[in-house]
Amino acid sequence: MRKQFRDTAMDLSLRDDRTVMLFGDVSVYLFKEFQDKYPDRFYNLGICENTMISAGAGMSSQGLIPFIHTITPFLTERSFEQIKLDMSYNRLSGNILTCGATFDYAWDGATHQCYTDLAILSMLPNLEVIQPGSRKELDVLLRSQYANDKCTYYRLSDKPHAIDLPAEFGKAVVLKDVGAKMTIMTAGPILANVLPAVQDLDVNLVYFHTIKPIDRNAIIKFKETKILVVHDAFGLFEAISRVGGLSAEYYGLPEDKFCDTYGTLEQIRQDVGLDVKGIREKARGFLNCK
Repeated sequence: MRKQFRDTAMDLSLRDDRTVMLFGDVSVYLFKEFQDKYPDRFYNLGICENTMISAGAGMSSQGLIPFIHTITPFLTERSFEQIKLDMSYNRLSGNILTCGATFDYAWDGATHQCYTDLAILSMLPNLEVIQPGSRKELDVLLRSQYANDKCTYYRLSDKPHAIDLPAEFGKAVVLKDVGAKMTIMTAGPILANVLPAVQDLDVNLVYFHTIKPIDRNAIIKFKETKILVVHDAFGLFEAISRVGGLSAEYYGLPEDKFCDTYGTLEQIRQDVGLDVKGIREKARGFLNCK
């Protein structure tokens, strides 16, 4: 997905000279062409995430459009106060793009894993939250939102799904509507496991790439069904539950516990039951539950 970020950002920058890049010593070589072409619009600030947000806010206040980028936990959890005060409180616009979503850096343990970003940033006013699941979704949503006079968060993954879906900001995608009494709701790259897990089950399936603003109409459509939210982060279930009056349950990360094992993304997903087998077993059990 980072390569798509590069390609889309490069194209946008050819058309819009207000764009500037602020990086935290990550993806720097990937953007070498950008640096060579626009040396006065690329800033590698090193491992100074708080400064990156504040500098981006300052540039935004002067009419520029910042793209701020580094590893997820360092730019969201560590810099939450700067995003809150410098960007959100001051109603400044810009784009915050991270890499290493949830367990993408599984081998580096809890310090490099992040699954709270969508939830905490969704609580901030004047801030949009997007979790693109594919390269196409990132391209479409980045183009539509990058200069929208708001601060927008994009959670990039190194393991996108390859399912070709329509992408429109704020609009969910109904993949299955079979009139079932149970609906699976999910978001982001984990769709690659969710879809094959429930494809032949008697369930509806709804997919989100925009967490905030959540597509309330898509949720309300299935309000009378039992809803199982399958997600490898926190934030989607909370956004869906705000609709109210739902019979909804979350399935994904363990409650009140760190996922402190090491390995690959696939191994950790298997450990927590977010592989195809685990999701299917949970969905079938939920389906048969009275």
